[in-house]
Amino acid sequence: MIERVWRIGKAVTGAEVIIATDDESLRTFAEGFGAKVLMTSPNCLTGTDRVAEASLKLDHEIFFSFQGDAVLTPPWVIAKVLKVMLDDPNIQMATPAVRLTGKALTDFVASKKSGSSSGTTVVFDKKGDALYFSKALIPYSRNEPTLIYRHIGLYAYRKATLQRLGQLPEGDLEKVEKLEQLRPLENGIPIRVVEVDYQGRTHGSVDRPEDVAFVESVIDREGELLL
Repeated sequence: MIERVWRIGKAVTGAEVIIATDDESLRTFAEGFGAKVLMTSPNCLTGTDRVAEASLKLDHEIFFSFQGDAVLTPPWVIAKVLKVMLDDPNIQMATPAVRLTGKALTDFVASKKSGSSSGTTVVFDKKGDALYFSKALIPYSRNEPTLIYRHIGLYAYRKATLQRLGQLPEGDLEKVEKLEQLRPLENGIPIRVVEVDYQGRTHGSVDRPEDVAFVESVIDREGELLL
């Protein structure tokens, strides 16, 4: 999975892809397929914390947290978030989301109604800044949900914002939902939500062992993201 995600990142023009880990065996494996690796502390609670620590050793202005379970995230999604950050230097942090329609919406709602914790939803204001993220279906609808945006677990940060986040304690809502992106919201740091188009491809990540079969079925049906 980690090599697949690394190759997705490498397909984004202008991106330097670095694997940050505290695991020596992962370091050896990653260097074996040509990746640059930075070792970080085993005390990092989240991907954001790990990227924040790694950023102290690097000179870039914009950093991404693109985690090793995101095996179906298209490179053009990353590229669009990067463009938003480059176009507006006032945006401190950004993350993508896709509006669910048709079968994707029906399947997602059914999964949530069955009690699944896989998949996160987001609501945002008129400017596009996030109001809240949740493992629950938001916004609540008295009828069948129609306005559902699924959050894609990818984050872009300005270096100063990232280092500030790395110094902040885990938030109360973050602990309850187990969602790291609630930490900046709890501390008044805006997150710009970037609506993206999957261009007919299916979103998915490996959050649980049972997700592997789903991801494999998507790849079999839709083909590889990268040729």
